[in-house]
Amino acid sequence: MQPSEAIGRCVGMASQCSGPTAGSGRGTGEQETRAAASAGASPPARLLPLLALACGSSVATVYFAQPLLVTLGERFALSPGLLDAIVTVTQLGYAVGLLTLVPLGDLLDHRQLITGQLALLTLALLAAGLAPGVVALLGALAMVGLLAVVAQTMVAAAADLTPPARRGRAVGTVTGGIVTGILLARAAAGLLADLAGWRAVYLTAAGVTAVLALLLRRFLPANTTPAARVREVSYGRLVVSTVTLFARHPLLRIRGALALLVFAAFSTLWSGMAQPLSGSPWSLSHTAIGAFGLAGAAGAVAAGVAGRWNDRGLAQRTTGVGLALLALSWLPIALTGHSLWALAIGAVLLDFAVQAVHVTNQTLIHAVRPDAGSRIIGGYMVFYSTGSSLGALGSSLAYATAGWPAVTALGMAFSLAALLLWAATRRA
Repeated sequence: MQPSEAIGRCVGMASQCSGPTAGSGRGTGEQETRAAASAGASPPARLLPLLALACGSSVATVYFAQPLLVTLGERFALSPGLLDAIVTVTQLGYAVGLLTLVPLGDLLDHRQLITGQLALLTLALLAAGLAPGVVALLGALAMVGLLAVVAQTMVAAAADLTPPARRGRAVGTVTGGIVTGILLARAAAGLLADLAGWRAVYLTAAGVTAVLALLLRRFLPANTTPAARVREVSYGRLVVSTVTLFARHPLLRIRGALALLVFAAFSTLWSGMAQPLSGSPWSLSHTAIGAFGLAGAAGAVAAGVAGRWNDRGLAQRTTGVGLALLALSWLPIALTGHSLWALAIGAVLLDFAVQAVHVTNQTLIHAVRPDAGSRIIGGYMVFYSTGSSLGALGSSLAYATAGWPAVTALGMAFSLAALLLWAATRRA
């Protein structure tokens, strides 16, 4: 049996847990979606918001642990080094999933793959919420990170189900869910932990994920693999081809590099913000710090705007405006020690800019090879993950060295580097 067949069979078995079996009558939702896709029309209006919600919920699970680190350290008697391991294993699992699971979107049926991964993510979240010890917790969180990449498979599915003339808008809607999920994850986790303990965070997420799997089982159309000929390719060759695609197409490398720098700036702010806010003069609680994600989430409107601009052929203008705003956002952010309003304004500008560039990137790269959309988005998100890790590490070192001014300078440097890269390569 080929590896792809084995993986497909496992995902197929898991997906049976998330909805009715084939031939049992899935209701009008799936029929409408399938008819719309086959006719070249946009999918039903309720599907894209549902995919956005599922994307945000899935990717949020990667970030739940961040506001819980102190509590987890006390519960499991962890040293500071092992506290870092809680975040690291989740991110490592996510990186592995980008390279090994997301390419399956070009090989397997989207509905089977998405609902199957959501069912498995539900089990991983249950395992994390019920973990009796640190080894079980780390193992469960590694699986959470691995399976949370289903969000990227859903982005590719949204692009595949939408005609080119409206694809930017569709990608914008779904991507807006992802970035909003990242920002709200910390606030939601802090609030739930304060109300019912840290285990409630993962157990509640498991319940939400299971419900979303059932809904997507109903409304996603079956047999939406982008190209039938891809099914003949072995799983190993499919994964290797992700690297080949980026080596062959300069646009993929340029947009990947922009993603690395943009999300390095994004992570520099959101990974380092807790330290100045928890210290003098603000001394905010974990819940209050997490609530700043609500301010950043206001920038989610950029996703829809960027999608519409892309559909009008204004991708380069959208990128340039977004990167300029990203650089300017660090001016009010630098005033964090004097004004929380300045930080909130800077966070809105930064997240508006990040979403605009991110949506534009994904719309452009998917158009390079629509039949390889999942592999391309998976490879692109490796740059995203690398940038996020670089920003988190750099923010920690900068704050330890010279405080918040150094963090602001680092974020500005990443932002200006992205703007210069765009200016140097926009004609290419």
